[in-house]
Amino acid sequence: MHSAVLLIEFGSIILGLGLLGRFAGRFRLSPIPLYLLAGLAFGEGGLLPLGASEEFVATGAEIGVILLLLMLGLEYTATDLVSNLKTHYPSGLVDCALNALPGAAVALLLGWGPVAAVVLAGVTWISSSGVIAKVLGDLGRVGNRETPVILSVLVLEDLAMAVYLPIVTALVAGVGLMAGSVTLAIALGAAGLVLFLAVRYGRLISRFVSSDDPEKLLLVVLGLTILVAGVAQQLQVSAAVGAFLVGIALSGEVAEGAHTLLSPLRDLFAAVFFVFFGLHTDPSSIPPVLLPALGLAVVTALTKIVTGYWAARRAGISVKGRWRAGGALVARGEFSIVIAGLAVSAGIEPSLGPLATAYVLILVVLGPLTARYTEPVATWWSRRREPSRPEPAPRTAAAEAPVAD
Repeated sequence: MHSAVLLIEFGSIILGLGLLGRFAGRFRLSPIPLYLLAGLAFGEGGLLPLGASEEFVATGAEIGVILLLLMLGLEYTATDLVSNLKTHYPSGLVDCALNALPGAAVALLLGWGPVAAVVLAGVTWISSSGVIAKVLGDLGRVGNRETPVILSVLVLEDLAMAVYLPIVTALVAGVGLMAGSVTLAIALGAAGLVLFLAVRYGRLISRFVSSDDPEKLLLVVLGLTILVAGVAQQLQVSAAVGAFLVGIALSGEVAEGAHTLLSPLRDLFAAVFFVFFGLHTDPSSIPPVLLPALGLAVVTALTKIVTGYWAARRAGISVKGRWRAGGALVARGEFSIVIAGLAVSAGIEPSLGPLATAYVLILVVLGPLTARYTEPVATWWSRRREPSRPEPAPRTAAAEAPVAD
């Protein structure tokens, strides 16, 4: 009987997510806010709380995080990462300073303590690579001159995640300074080792994993990723970081094939992850934090626009391209929820989850709008502020007459 209820509940969740995704696609919107709202509806305090399938959904959500980071790692080669780090690290520092500090400041002002401040700093810092990539494709800007600048900022954020996630994992686990330092050293050592092996022996690793049979390739890549993620978590690093490093280590045809095979699984379990996060957020806890979430969303939307503008200006992009770069970076999404989920699972601050949910809901809807309209609005505003030029005086007949020698 329990098995039948589990299948009915989980089947209903998957069917509902599919319908929500189709609805969002019809209006060319990101489905993330709808998935979060679905989780709120079926969670504690929602319309129809789940029972039997919650533990199964939790496991699916953990796999969703692992696949999100694996697919992110597959997007880049180790050489690309090293090149981006050398060339664009100033943009990454500006991005961190402008967008992480507001989140930390709000957490401290609300009296949540330093651990929650570090967590909320990450929530406001990291843009949504998935949402931004989709928006750029929908707007036809993939080939624009400012797009490499946008991608460079996102790559630097992804690299920073490999360092940031172990720090957050250690903090929310409540380990001491010494244990936290060991955890960070292990994470940095693992990241450095993987980057070295990927640059030096990437072809050999990919050849070992490669297979002409899609079934065998899927099983080997998925099994290797989950195994490494589990080992990383056992070492108190982060399962997500382990998956990200596996993605970086694979390259060439193997990465392309794995990306094609794993994309549907990633979409499925990522949707389950967003629902799971919503399940653990009581809808009645959102209204009290809605005003801080809205204020934080407005401030960090502006700071992201400034970040993109500065990075594009540094790369020699025209003024219009600078505004487009800034507007495209506003959206937050999957990684903000991943970071907040670590704190929620550890019970760091009860209001952190609701605030992160409201914050992401606001910016995942606002992000596509800023990507589309920041440049036209900035152009209109600059023209409006320009002083009106006096019209030239009409030419008289005397003025038109030829001057005698």
